[in-house]
Amino acid sequence: MKRRRRTTAIVAAGVVAFALLGTGAVFAGAATGTSDPSPRAIVAVSPTPTITTPPPRPVPGAATAASRVRTCSVAGLATDPRLANFQAQVTNATTGEVLFDRGGTTPSRTASVLKVLTSAAALSVLGPDYRATTTVARGAEPGSVVLVGGGDLTLSRLPSGQESAYAGAPHLDTLAAQTVAAWQADPATAGTPISSLVLDSSMFGDPGWEPSWNRKELRDGYMPEITALQVDGDRDNPARSTSARSGDPIGRAGAAFADALADAGAPGVTVTRGTAPAGAAALASVQSQPVSTLIQQALIVSDNALAEMLARLTAVKAGAGNTFGALQKATVDGLAPYGIDTAGIVIADGSGLSDNNAVPPSYLTRLFIKINAREGNLGVIYDGLPVAGKTGSLSYSDRFSGVNAAADGAVFAKTGWIDTGYTLAGIIHSADGTPLTFAIYALGDVSDNAKTALDTITTGFFRCGNNLSNY
Repeated sequence: MKRRRRTTAIVAAGVVAFALLGTGAVFAGAATGTSDPSPRAIVAVSPTPTITTPPPRPVPGAATAASRVRTCSVAGLATDPRLANFQAQVTNATTGEVLFDRGGTTPSRTASVLKVLTSAAALSVLGPDYRATTTVARGAEPGSVVLVGGGDLTLSRLPSGQESAYAGAPHLDTLAAQTVAAWQADPATAGTPISSLVLDSSMFGDPGWEPSWNRKELRDGYMPEITALQVDGDRDNPARSTSARSGDPIGRAGAAFADALADAGAPGVTVTRGTAPAGAAALASVQSQPVSTLIQQALIVSDNALAEMLARLTAVKAGAGNTFGALQKATVDGLAPYGIDTAGIVIADGSGLSDNNAVPPSYLTRLFIKINAREGNLGVIYDGLPVAGKTGSLSYSDRFSGVNAAADGAVFAKTGWIDTGYTLAGIIHSADGTPLTFAIYALGDVSDNAKTALDTITTGFFRCGNNLSNY
């Protein structure tokens, strides 16, 4: 029994010892057996860490589309010294993307490419069906009639049945025959002669010659004085597009109408200048071709007289005035409905002959996008553009010849030339089928060979199409 109790005691002591070990030996003195217990050692317990979620990484709202890398370069052609001070812009006419640009937003002189703006403004203000009217009215004095110019520079002195440089133009002999018939049919004047002719050109104001124009343009046959009364654009030869001008278009028209009156049965009239009485009754009238036809005749061979006629009629109809000074407001306001920014545009005339005109190539590329789409009445302009190797001023032997003939039939563009620059702007049906619009200027010290350089880079645009690189 003692042995059992002893064994039980030993087991109990072991349990106590195990329990003490399980407490982690809180009392350190017990572990060392010293009689002076040490202070209690406090075990620091780390707080449970707080788990935080990092903010999400920013994600683009939409994936960025990759930009196309275009590889067809015309950079070498753009440095051709024949282009002198070169400016250009080319756009994809479908997307509006600018493919090529060299100073494209800088307004500069345009030469005859300005006729495109003149035409667009005329379509906006006058409309495609407007016709200029030349009238004969009764004069203030007995026996007098007044020939009132209505701004029709196409009125022809050639006999009816003969075509002038302006196909379909009205004729003075028709007007004279109407005048004499109406005079004789009126009981108040029947049996009395027409004895005097008054010439009224007051619809357009002076001067007739824009001060910045070189006077040689008149002698060389490219520009007349701009008057509301004249015949055949004041040409010496009515049937030729380029023919010297007289410098007195009103006098030439008056003499030709006096002859026509004589042929119609009213000979011997005296000719003076003046204005028709207010409210004077009309005896006869003839009308020009509609604006749509006049625009196409002006663009195809770059006729300066027609362009100035359209610009001045636009200014008069818009109420801007009747002089060169009215053209800035009239033309820019006339372009406003097309919705293209006109900032920086300067309009000195309607033909582009002045160095003072200024239009950025970028305006032209945007306008030609609308022309290509035939927005509104702008298809009239498209149909009047010369075509490379085919029609008008792009069909001459020095345009798009040799290797540049590759673009024949694919470039629809307005040409321009003045002493200080050559220009070309329009639409290209490129080799890959992409429609392009373009405007290129070669300005400064240039010579006739600039035309070939313009054709060469235009052919480069044609070959590249939508793969055209800006580098």
